Amino acid sequence: MEWYEALLLGLVQGLTEFLPVSSSGHLEIGQVLFGTAGEKNLTFAIVVHAATVLSTIVILWKEIALLFKGTFTTKSWNPEKTYIAKLCVSMIPVFVVGVFFKDAVESFFGKDLLLVGICLLVTALLLAFAYFAKPRQKSEISYIDAFIIGLSQAVAVLPGLSRSGTTIATGLLLGNKKENMAQFSFLMVLVPILGEAFLEFIDLIKEGAPMDISYMSLIIGFAAAFVSGCIACRFMINIVKKGKLIYFALYCVIVGGIAIAYSL
Repeated sequence: MEWYEALLLGLVQGLTEFLPVSSSGHLEIGQVLFGTAGEKNLTFAIVVHAATVLSTIVILWKEIALLFKGTFTTKSWNPEKTYIAKLCVSMIPVFVVGVFFKDAVESFFGKDLLLVGICLLVTALLLAFAYFAKPRQKSEISYIDAFIIGLSQAVAVLPGLSRSGTTIATGLLLGNKKENMAQFSFLMVLVPILGEAFLEFIDLIKEGAPMDISYMSLIIGFAAAFVSGCIACRFMINIVKKGKLIYFALYCVIVGGIAIAYSL
């Protein structure tokens, strides 16, 4: 992977992470177009995902700081501790997938674009359901809702199935408010992605970077994803909160259709 390819793919990751259009799917498409697709390039995907997670922390640092302050500065059970507990519950399914099905998940990456296209169409379907469905609104996310949303996040490890789109759509179908789901969706991914990135970093130290990915490409991709992620996160969270998901569904249909046609 050349440095300019890493730069462009990092920008794609940062700009698409916070919209329900599947950043991993766009990375797969970009890698196929550049001729850099391969299972080893999962390392690059994890690195740029970690960069956008860090951009989330930078942009949402006030909300995160309030959660930590409420959790560690008082002994009584409070809303902050409840929120953290629900985030932890939501991480259980993806933790199970990461521990027991890591190799199976990795095998889906670096293939042709047929799976990406199909998953983008599934993302579009979920977003359309969430847009047209009008369930009774809940005041807050329950523990059961958090676990179900976590299940949707675990399924969304497939390339092309948008993590944010799937989790937000699932939460909306369960009756949770869009403004609540946007923040919950962005926060629930922090620990799983950072944990995966840390393990990948340990492997890189032990084994060295994969032959087709230089350290320079990883650094450039990380920087591009982080900077573009900060910019996108600041402006896109409000779009996710207030925007109409049907527009993102239409976009996923178009890109998914192109990906399927390209793979045939």
